[in-house]
Amino acid sequence: MTFAQHFGRLRPLKLSTRSHILSNSHPFNATAQINYLSKRFRTCPSSPPSTRPFSQTSSSSKWGLFSNNDIPDDADEVILEQNEDGTWLISGPSDDHRTKTSSSDSKKKSHLAIAEELLQENFGHSSFRHEQAAAIETVLRGDNALVMFPTGAGKSLCYQIPAIAFPRLDEQDGSRTAQEAGITIVVSPLNSLIKDQIDSLKRRGIPAENIDSTKSSQEIRQVYASMAKSQLRLVYCGPERLVSPEFVDTLRQVPGGIRLLAVDEAHCVYEAIARFADEIEAERVICLTATATPRIAEDICNKFKINRGNIFRTSPYRPNLELRAQCIIRPLSDPDIENLETNKLHPEGTRKVTEHMSKLEALNKFLTMHPGPTIIYVATRSTAEHLASELESMDFDVKPYHAGLDNIFKQYVQDQFMASKLKIVCATVSLGMGLDKPNIRNVVHWQLAGTVEEYIQQIGRAGRDGKKSQCMFFLSSNSFYYREMFSRWNTPSLQSIKNLIVDIFSKAHRVKIGGMYKTSLFRQSTKFDIRLTAMSIIYTKLELEYGFLRATTNIYTSMKFKFTPCLGYSMVLKGNSNPVAKAILIGSTQEHNVLNINVAAVAEIHNVDAWDIIEHLVHLHEYGWIRLYSRNVVERYVILKKIPGPEDDAFINKIANEIYESFLEQEKIALTENRQVIDLITGDGCYSLALAKHLGSHLPDGKTKCGHCNYCLTGIPVEEPPRKLKETTPESIKEVLEATEIRDDPRFLARVAFGLVTPRIAAEYLAKHRVFGSMKDHNFEALLEEFTKVCETAGENENKQ
Repeated sequence: MTFAQHFGRLRPLKLSTRSHILSNSHPFNATAQINYLSKRFRTCPSSPPSTRPFSQTSSSSKWGLFSNNDIPDDADEVILEQNEDGTWLISGPSDDHRTKTSSSDSKKKSHLAIAEELLQENFGHSSFRHEQAAAIETVLRGDNALVMFPTGAGKSLCYQIPAIAFPRLDEQDGSRTAQEAGITIVVSPLNSLIKDQIDSLKRRGIPAENIDSTKSSQEIRQVYASMAKSQLRLVYCGPERLVSPEFVDTLRQVPGGIRLLAVDEAHCVYEAIARFADEIEAERVICLTATATPRIAEDICNKFKINRGNIFRTSPYRPNLELRAQCIIRPLSDPDIENLETNKLHPEGTRKVTEHMSKLEALNKFLTMHPGPTIIYVATRSTAEHLASELESMDFDVKPYHAGLDNIFKQYVQDQFMASKLKIVCATVSLGMGLDKPNIRNVVHWQLAGTVEEYIQQIGRAGRDGKKSQCMFFLSSNSFYYREMFSRWNTPSLQSIKNLIVDIFSKAHRVKIGGMYKTSLFRQSTKFDIRLTAMSIIYTKLELEYGFLRATTNIYTSMKFKFTPCLGYSMVLKGNSNPVAKAILIGSTQEHNVLNINVAAVAEIHNVDAWDIIEHLVHLHEYGWIRLYSRNVVERYVILKKIPGPEDDAFINKIANEIYESFLEQEKIALTENRQVIDLITGDGCYSLALAKHLGSHLPDGKTKCGHCNYCLTGIPVEEPPRKLKETTPESIKEVLEATEIRDDPRFLARVAFGLVTPRIAAEYLAKHRVFGSMKDHNFEALLEEFTKVCETAGENENKQ
C-alpha cells in the first residue's frame, strides 16, 4: 500500500500547529511534513510520495498554506487532506468541526505541556534539552524509543518524567484510577548509579525503590507490597533480578501493569532483556545508551520493535574536551634521565631507560602541567597498584582502585575523590560506572582502551561542568599485549565445549519438561577448563539460541567466611536481635579463623529463610564486614524442551562446533575493536569527527573538524609504536612441553606460553612457572599452530600403542 493510499483510508488528519515541524523557524514544506507523518504513523516510506505544493483550490479551505507564518495565531490545529489528483490540501478546522469539539477536550493539556510542568515542579528546570522533549513525547503516546545521548546529557529524565506523568495523564483522561497507575521498571547494570538516582528521587518526593542484594528478603517483600498498592512510581533493579520467578510474578500482579520498561546502558544488556519485556507485557520500552554503534542500535531496534523514526540522538561532541595523544617509542635524552627518580643502572654501570620509564616521565610532566582531579585508566589490577605506588613516590596524591580491592577501601577512595580530598585515582574500568563528579579535569589512558565505545565513555567523565579538560592517551607497544590477552582469554577449546555439552545433556535429558536441572558452574568450569564468564555465555546460548532451558534463582548450600578486623563487627552481630544474625552466629562452626555455615540446615533449625542468610552474608561481604572465601552455589535451570541424550554425537558435535565458532568470532571482533582504538589515535583526521562517525553521528553544524584535538592542532598523525614479534623456535616450544605432560589440548599449551590463566592452568600450578607467559612476545596464532602439531603427533603415537 502506498503512503497516499494509506492516508486515503483515514479521516482527514489534524496537525497541531505547535509541532516542532510547524514552528516558525522551519518553512512548512510538503517533504518535511510528510516525513514527519510517516514517522508518526509508522509507515516509514523510503521517500515521500509527493513533494508538490499544497493546493489552494478547494472551496472548503479557510486558508491556503505554504508557510507556517501564514497560520493565524488562534489556530490550534490544521487539517491535511489529499485530493484525487495527488495534490495536498491544508485547511483550518471548519465551524462544524469546532462545534463538535467538546469544551472538556479543549481544556486538556498536551503530553508535552504536562511533562514540562513536571520538569519544573520536580526537577527545577524550565525547559528540556536537546532531544529530551521528543523522546518523552514518544514514550507518553505509547511508542518504544531508543535514546542515544552522550554521558551527562540527561538520559535519565527520558524515563523519570514519563514515570511520574502517567498518573496525571490518567487523571486528565479519566482512563484509570490512581490505584491503576502502574509502574516504571528501570533495569541498569550500574549499582552506584541506581543508588544515586534513588536518593535523588526520594529527596524530590518521588516514590522510588531499588531491589538488589543489599536488601534483605523482608525489605524486598516490603518493596513488592508497595508495588502491589501502587505506591511506587519507579523500581530499579539489575539484569540479574530478571531471572527471579518471584520478581516476574510480582510484576504481573501490579495494578495497571508495567507502563514503561527502561533499559539503561542498553548496548550492554539489551539481548537478555528483550525476552523479559514480552514476559511482563510492558506497555512501552525505552532503551538508553551513550555508546551504541550503528550496528548495535539497529539490533536494539529489531529486538524491541522500535520504529526507526523513534531514535533520538545528539552528537557526542564535547567542545570543552581537549583530546590529546602521545606515542612513547624512543628513550629520553640524558637531561630527562637525570630527573627520573626511578632511574636504574645496568650491572655494567651504563644507564638503561626502558619504555616504561619514558612513559612514566611523560605522565609526570602531564600531571604537573595539568593539576586537578584526574582518573588514570589502566588495563589490569596489578598495573593500577604499581602505577599508583610509583606516582606516590613522586609526591602525587594518588590511590589505586579496582574490583579486587576491599570494599571499604574502594568506598573510601571514591568518597575522597568525590569530595576533592584525593587528586588522582589509578583505576581499571570498575571506576566510573555511575560516577558523576562534575570537575574531573583530566582523564588519562595509560594503556589501550578495549573499544572506541569504552574510550568515549571514559573521556565523557571529564569536564561535566563545561570547563576545559584534558584527555590524554599514551600509546606504547607494551599496551598491545594486554588487550590481545583480554581478547583471547574467554575462548575455550573445542574439546572443552564438547565435554561440557556431554556433561549437561547426560543429566538434563533425564529431567522432564518444566522440571529443574541443577549444577555447579564453578565445578564444571574447573573440570572442563572453561572460565566462568565463558561458562555463563555457553549456558546463555543454550537458553536463548537453542531454547533448551531457562535460568532461574540459584541456591547457596554452604558458605565460608571470616570477620575482618575493622570495626569489630562480630560484636555488633552478637548484639543484633535480628533472628538471621543470631542464626548465623549460632549455626556457624569455626575452623582456625574461618567460619563455615550450612545454609539450608541452619535455616531449617532456626526457622529463618535460607535466602535471608545468604543475602545477609553477601551484604556483609560487599560492605567489608566479612570476607567470603567460598560460596557453594547450585545454579538452577528450568527445562523448556526435551534434551537429547549424551549418545547423540552428531547433534552434540553440531552444537559444540557452533558455540566454538561463536567464541572465535567474538575473539575476532574483540581484536578488531582493539585495532579500531589504535587506528583512531594514529589516524589521519580529527579525533572528534572520528568519534562522532563511529557512533553514526556528526559534529555540530556539519563541521569536518573540531579545531582543538591532537590532529587538528598539529596536522600530524600520532606515530604507531612498532610491535616486534619474535619467531617461534623449537627450543622455546620444548621448554613449555617440559613444564606439563598435557598433550590433548593445543589451546591450553598456547595459553601457557602466551600467559593466559585458565582453571586448568591454575590447577596445574603453571601460572607461577617460569614458562608461563614466556612467549607473550610471539604471534598467538603461530603458537597455536605449533602446539596443534605437537598434540596431533602425540595422538597418533598413542593410537599406535
